[in-house]
Amino acid sequence: MNSTNTSPVREAIILAGGLGTRLRSVVSDLPKCMAPVADRPFLYYVINQLRLQGVERFIFSLGYKHEYIGQYLAEQFPTLQYECSIEAEPLGTGGAIRLAINLSTAKSVLIANGDTLFKADLDKVYHAHQQHKSVCTLALKPMQRFDRYGVVEIDANQTITAFHEKKYYEEGLINGGIYLVNANQFRENDFPEKFSFEKDYLEQAYTKKTIHGVIDDGYFIDIGIPEDFQKANTDLKRPVFDLKKIDQSWTLFLDRDGVINHDKVGSYIFNPDEFRFYDQVPEAMQKLAARFGRLIIATNQRGVGRGLMSVQDLRDVHQKMRNGIVAKGGRLDAIFYASSIDNKDRLRKPNPGMALEAKKKFPEIDFSRSVMVGNNISDMQFGRNAGMFTVFLTTTQQVSPDHPEIDLVFNSLPEFAKAL
Repeated sequence: MNSTNTSPVREAIILAGGLGTRLRSVVSDLPKCMAPVADRPFLYYVINQLRLQGVERFIFSLGYKHEYIGQYLAEQFPTLQYECSIEAEPLGTGGAIRLAINLSTAKSVLIANGDTLFKADLDKVYHAHQQHKSVCTLALKPMQRFDRYGVVEIDANQTITAFHEKKYYEEGLINGGIYLVNANQFRENDFPEKFSFEKDYLEQAYTKKTIHGVIDDGYFIDIGIPEDFQKANTDLKRPVFDLKKIDQSWTLFLDRDGVINHDKVGSYIFNPDEFRFYDQVPEAMQKLAARFGRLIIATNQRGVGRGLMSVQDLRDVHQKMRNGIVAKGGRLDAIFYASSIDNKDRLRKPNPGMALEAKKKFPEIDFSRSVMVGNNISDMQFGRNAGMFTVFLTTTQQVSPDHPEIDLVFNSLPEFAKAL
């Protein structure tokens, strides 16, 4: 199955130029968003949280030590669609957004802070933005006992009616650092070269009743606060993968070639005659079907994109695979494939597009209770990018069990099924 994304929020500007003054002992001379959290730069979590809500293209607004972030993105996210907007000198948050928004191609662009993780519902923000024809819509987080953020007030129509700046509050709605902005209207404003988005734009714009707020009680953490930085290291640490916890609420994602069937090194399985199951795989699929609630194939099939085989050829191969599995009492709930020859295509692993398509088809899928099984590191990265546990099979190559993208290693799919 090959399909397109329908997510309304597809582009995001990430403000990632902060120095991290209060985290000097942790980040040394690196930008704040590169602070190590649970063994990864914090920016990793910001990127993947937005990708899991359908954001496809990123613009990174960079300043201080921008070369470190550029190198990280090139090495760790080579298949991500992104551009970098670099400040020659500090422009303030508003100036940084104005510079970055010139690279935007969307009518409404999301703005997010690179040092804040707010798991707000972007669809909810988008629909409020459209409903009110807002120039800017904020995601607001209910908080208790905080001393860093000012309180935002909204009326019954979600219109922002006031901003209050004080040092301490018992409770209230704070600006969570997630904004959906009308790109054209923002470009057309007569801003100075350097300005603050929060003070010079938001606090002025609310008087015109053209900005709105959406309350969202999703997970929120700001690593600019030392206490929150320590909390993030606990909250975002990967849980131990315990096979005994797997039940019918879990989903199993499987690569195809080298997992289900013998791989054809350097080529593709062009027709059903070339498709050969690994020994005992159909029987293993029956065991896996009894344990997992959903079984889904996610496979890169560039042979179609290269014109070496047709979509019908691929469907015929998949029909033989499905028939062989069903004949042994197993099942496949869905098969997703990426045929593009473009490594940055959203569906092509390690990008998480096929996982998002699966969740669209089966909304009950919880990626924190999902497993990706594959025989390539790109499969493991796909799983990690979607927030899954990962299992590497050594059917075609060996790998270190200590690889950061891998939870468990088995010799074959039947061996994994037996371990359950």
